[in-house]
Amino acid sequence: MKAVIYARYSSDNQREESIEGQIRECREYAEHNGITILTSYIDRALSARTADRPEFQRMIKDSAKELFDIVLVWKLDRFSRDRYDSAHYKRILKKNGVKVVSAKENISDGPEGIILESMLEGYAEYYSAELSEKIHRGQRENALKGKNNGGGIPLGYVLGKEQKLEIDTITAPTVLEIFTRYADGETMRTIIEDLNSRGLKTKRNKPFSLSSFSAMLANRKYIGEYRYQDIIIPDGVPAIVPEELFYRVQERREKNKKAPARSKTENEFLLTTKLFCGKCERMMVGESGTSHTGQTYYYYKCGNAKRKKGCNKKAIKKDWLERIVVKLTIDKVLQDREIDRIADALIILQDKEDLTIPALKQQLTATEKNIENMLNAIQQGILTKSTKERLEELENQKEHLEISILQAELQKPRYTKELIVKWINQFKYGDVNSREYQKRIIDTFINAIYLFDDKMVLTYNFKGGTDTITLSDIEAVMGSDLNGGTPPNIKN
Repeated sequence: MKAVIYARYSSDNQREESIEGQIRECREYAEHNGITILTSYIDRALSARTADRPEFQRMIKDSAKELFDIVLVWKLDRFSRDRYDSAHYKRILKKNGVKVVSAKENISDGPEGIILESMLEGYAEYYSAELSEKIHRGQRENALKGKNNGGGIPLGYVLGKEQKLEIDTITAPTVLEIFTRYADGETMRTIIEDLNSRGLKTKRNKPFSLSSFSAMLANRKYIGEYRYQDIIIPDGVPAIVPEELFYRVQERREKNKKAPARSKTENEFLLTTKLFCGKCERMMVGESGTSHTGQTYYYYKCGNAKRKKGCNKKAIKKDWLERIVVKLTIDKVLQDREIDRIADALIILQDKEDLTIPALKQQLTATEKNIENMLNAIQQGILTKSTKERLEELENQKEHLEISILQAELQKPRYTKELIVKWINQFKYGDVNSREYQKRIIDTFINAIYLFDDKMVLTYNFKGGTDTITLSDIEAVMGSDLNGGTPPNIKN
């Protein structure tokens, strides 16, 4: 029998040691019962009251490959604490020829085993609900005392000795700078790009993004307000941002919400991080401008030219450039001959990157050949203590290699040329004017674009995928984006 281990711990006072203990006892159970362990699936700090666990879902999906017979858990509550989820996913596993086995709970396969398993799952669900109630009660008590109840600590704060938020003197000035700049009219993207270029990070030590930035601007902790469900303490947290500044920011955010189409467009500069200035090689970023008639335009502009740092590269219209890039990519990449070439290259790359499985299969073939030779020798009457020991050694080696191949295939599936061609072909028939189609083409095939005054150099995500085309050739077919001259002054 071949098995995989599923281990999990939730966030209530458990640590990595919990995982190690579960896996150790599962392996001991497997060894005593002649079960071979292929791999382990581990979810950390995730509750079993929900099935939305990445490794759990990957395990369920992998069961369809018919590579293992058992999901081994320390106890059934590691699998699920919701009886309906448990029944649903066990049904899927059963359909795939896999059953769930508990290392610590002796459950038979007969009718009484079904009853016992149901009782254990019901108790696990009851325990989970009771634990949740106790935790909720404790968190309310903490909230009434102004103590932090877990979750992310906002940028600008640290957790003090009494479990209360205190101002972080290092990062709090950055928070105040962000609020001030946004209230004074700078766009989110401009501020984010500047913060990231200075090497500043969020509380999670990641670059700033639109989502993290928006959440920060809306966080009322920065004016000293502590909230937990229906509990609100006005001065429960030390304030970083003055109330007047905070409400100016909220007023501007509300104003921008009332222009959904404009806001949406601002978030969809599809070439961001892929488009570079051909003159100074600085990344080109999106910006918007308003003409004297009140109409808003969107452009890509060199970061150095934007900040007047010596580059005179002109801005270029956003929609025109994105559509041109997509059209050029379709003409260059999505042709049958090119798709076939890319598929061949990907197969070669896959073979080069995956040296483990071919090597194991080669060893398995050689081992099977040696076993066949030994059996032929035995049939001819050559049977000694050495030949018997050698045959046992080869049989063990064969079993070990077969298990290693299964483990490797679980970790890294192999794609055929037919599958790769089929996947690339799905991009051939989209609408070039569709924003979603444009995004998929750019994200999948474009590596980098260098934009000069007279030409464009496109580098695609495959070997030899570089194309240079003059803007005059593009304009002759598609029209120019430069008739309007330089963009108007930025309004938002």
